[in-house]
Order: sequence, then C-alpha cells, then structure tokens
Amino acid sequence: MLPGVHRIAGPAAFVIILAFWCATASVELVGSAAAVVAVKQAIPWGLLVLVPALALTGATGFAMARRSADPLVQAKRRRMPVIAGIGVIVLVPSALYLAAAAGRDDFGAAFYAVQAVELVAGAINLTLMGRNIRDGLRLTGRLRARS
Repeated sequence: MLPGVHRIAGPAAFVIILAFWCATASVELVGSAAAVVAVKQAIPWGLLVLVPALALTGATGFAMARRSADPLVQAKRRRMPVIAGIGVIVLVPSALYLAAAAGRDDFGAAFYAVQAVELVAGAINLTLMGRNIRDGLRLTGRLRARS
C-alpha cells in the first residue's frame, strides 16, 4: 500500500507545484491584473491539496526507505529536508503574502520581489522533486540509469 500512495502523492505534488509555477509565470507574461489576482488568490486554496500530498509523499518515502544504504535512497533522503524547508520557509509564506497583496491590488516592488523569490524557489523545488522522482523510478527499475 505504501508504494501505491507514494506513487500517486509524489507526482501529484510535483504537478500541483508545476501548475502553480506555470500559472504564475504565464499570467504575469500575458494576463490582465484581474487574472493575476485570480491566480494569486487560487494558489492558497491549492495548498489545501498540496500540503497533504507532500506530507504523504514524505511519510511513505521514509517508511519505505527505512534504513536503506542505497545511494539513490540516500540522495532522496538528503533532498527532502531542502524541499520541505523551501516550501515552509519560502513558498507557503510567499503564496499567502502574494494572495493578500493581490487582493488589495498592491502590485508594488515588494509584490514583484516576493514573486521573483517564489518563482526561483519553486524552480529549485521542482528540480529537486524531479530528481527524487527520477531516482524513485530508478529504484523500482522503471527507469534505467545512464551508462
């Protein structure tokens, strides 16, 4: 059961973060102010799905890994605190701040500075999560390592 939950929760969390990132980037490039507000205010609601997906991913991953000495497991284990830290320290507070600021139509320098930090942190998390997914696929034999 753990592998099944992990196999669903991990990619779901990745896709949700990717959707947040793409929505933010695209609405800033081609969207109206109203579209920016809509996206920024929708993202905190998405956290209600994302946070449990991330928690399930971490919990099932640690439970399956136990005390494994496999280098791929160790790499995934080292990335997880970084992913969680970026999420808790940067991404969640940024999303909440940006939603509140957008709701006030406050699109000043602070808004764009926080949004830039959010986009960079999101890209880092997506990269680290992508590497965890890749290593998980290698662990299960669904993806071969490069020779």
